[in-house]
Amino acid sequence: MAKLALNKSALNRERKNLEAYRRFLPSLELKQRQLTALREKARREAARSAEELQRRQSEVAAGLPMLASDMFDLSGMVAVEEVKVRRENAVGVELPRLDDVRFRVQSYSLLGEPHWVDAAIEGLREVLELRIRNQMAERRLELLEDAVRKITQRVNLFTEVLIPRAEDNIRKISIYLGDLERAAVIRAKIAKKKREVDRREQGAAP
Repeated sequence: MAKLALNKSALNRERKNLEAYRRFLPSLELKQRQLTALREKARREAARSAEELQRRQSEVAAGLPMLASDMFDLSGMVAVEEVKVRRENAVGVELPRLDDVRFRVQSYSLLGEPHWVDAAIEGLREVLELRIRNQMAERRLELLEDAVRKITQRVNLFTEVLIPRAEDNIRKISIYLGDLERAAVIRAKIAKKKREVDRREQGAAP
């Protein structure tokens, strides 16, 4: 770090810096509050999404216990064909938002499969969609947590480093310049008194 210059030019520069920091800080703090609120909302959404996924998985497992049997293999019957995601800007953060999920269902014979296959396929499709929605909710939360961490670092930089440093520099320079000014006044008084003494001595000389 460069050595602090103790002069009026440096004092003016530090005062301008301090003014800029104080002017910019409120906008950072506002963004921090907004992002923190969005993060908390995303946490609730992710928790609800996870609960809904768990609930639906339990319902499918309870309603269709035969899915756990090795006698029936439905793997590959339902597959994700397309996931449509749009991007939305939230306080400067690009967040994904799930628009639609399309599935591909493997064709099968209605007569050759058990009667519950239709319900099983629908249950699998719902669980897959909820899983994707949960992953999206977790991703939104992850991005917002990262954004809050970064904005908090910036706010802390201003409140804990830049502003205190500028204030301290202003104090140091002001003290130094004040000392110089007082020293100059004292020297001027001493010089004046010396001139007065010299004039008196010269006037008193024969």
